[in-house]
Amino acid sequence: MNFQNTLEYAIKMDRNDPLNHLRSEYHIPPHEGADSIYFCGNSLGLQPKATESFLKKELDIWKSIGVEGHFKGENPWVNIQKKFKKPLAHIVGAKESEVVAMNNLTTNLHLLLASFYQPSEKRVKILLEQGAFPSDHYVVESHMKMKGVSPEDHMILIKPQQGELFTTEEIIEHIEGIGDELALVFLPGIQYYTGQFFDLKNITRAAHSVGALAGYDLAHAAGNVLLSLHEDQVDFAAWCSYKYMNSGPGGMSGAFIHENHSNDPNFPKLTGWWGHHLDTRFDMDNHFHPSAGADAWILSNTNILSAVAYLASLSVFEKTNMSALRSKSEKLTGFLEFLLIEDELLKANVNIITPSNPDARGCQLSLSLRVNAKAIFDGLIESGVILDWREPNVIRVAPTPMYNTYEEVFRFSEILKKLIVENS
Repeated sequence: MNFQNTLEYAIKMDRNDPLNHLRSEYHIPPHEGADSIYFCGNSLGLQPKATESFLKKELDIWKSIGVEGHFKGENPWVNIQKKFKKPLAHIVGAKESEVVAMNNLTTNLHLLLASFYQPSEKRVKILLEQGAFPSDHYVVESHMKMKGVSPEDHMILIKPQQGELFTTEEIIEHIEGIGDELALVFLPGIQYYTGQFFDLKNITRAAHSVGALAGYDLAHAAGNVLLSLHEDQVDFAAWCSYKYMNSGPGGMSGAFIHENHSNDPNFPKLTGWWGHHLDTRFDMDNHFHPSAGADAWILSNTNILSAVAYLASLSVFEKTNMSALRSKSEKLTGFLEFLLIEDELLKANVNIITPSNPDARGCQLSLSLRVNAKAIFDGLIESGVILDWREPNVIRVAPTPMYNTYEEVFRFSEILKKLIVENS
């Protein structure tokens, strides 16, 4: 695309943006009487304006009829899971029976590892990346220890052969090298630090070729990039909903379990009352009859207030589709990349860690600053640019297609240039 480094060009792009109306669906945090530049959707998405009314409706039901809200009214709480099926299936590329909204991300990862990590005498190893997000590492480590498997000997931590980015080929080489000792490949969809989007299809295929399973933490991928979990034969995945899906701090998680496993009533799982089929759940006979599909993994009664905040956020997704969001995202992040590379001052002082190939990234660019990085970050925050910091010198910038604009990207680049000059 032929980008231009001018404010006029950015304004023109916003004027012609078919998704520009979605910004009005969100509350934008203010800064000194104007909107802040919020580039932190990779950490916590903005609040949809619908959230308040969604919550108030359920609070009024709880206030007026109490426990009867589970079974009475327009949308009884006992059936709330049905509302998640269609939007989540569209967002992650799944069948409706393969997705479920429940718990929080790390809890779901523990539940999924309890099902999908079943080490045998020889097949015991788990592959994940060195420098994984702490929860991913802790989940794997704890399950290995609980199964009597030594993480020091059997948790295979891989790192890129060069620089900070992996190639799909080297990941596959690791998988093939471990061979029939490999039980599970467990990677992020998008690596939180570098912003690299992994090739889930070919990594999964490689895992299956040696008889292993493949699962993914999609915290930074769900609602950000195009996913096709069912078609790619991914075995399982989980994600949080408070980043690109804007469900609120600590919001409810989601999980995917491929029908190859979720349709098997005898597939190993930790079970709870709410995973029992609704038809006989209240018979209370203590004979577990699993719900269909991924719902069999539900343990407890759904947190209704967290769930409706999640549904409020999904209601905005239903005003568009992932293909349209992704199309804008590629242009918006591409414009940011162009500004950082085209300007000589920025090019000399900013190194973009994230892959340059749009197919290998989402909306986030991780910027390694060569001079006074923390002072520049603090200056950005003071200037009303909200983003996040990662040691030792990285700023993660995530212009999201739901509510960010080309003008904001341009303004950010101008503020960044000013701060580099002031701190050099």
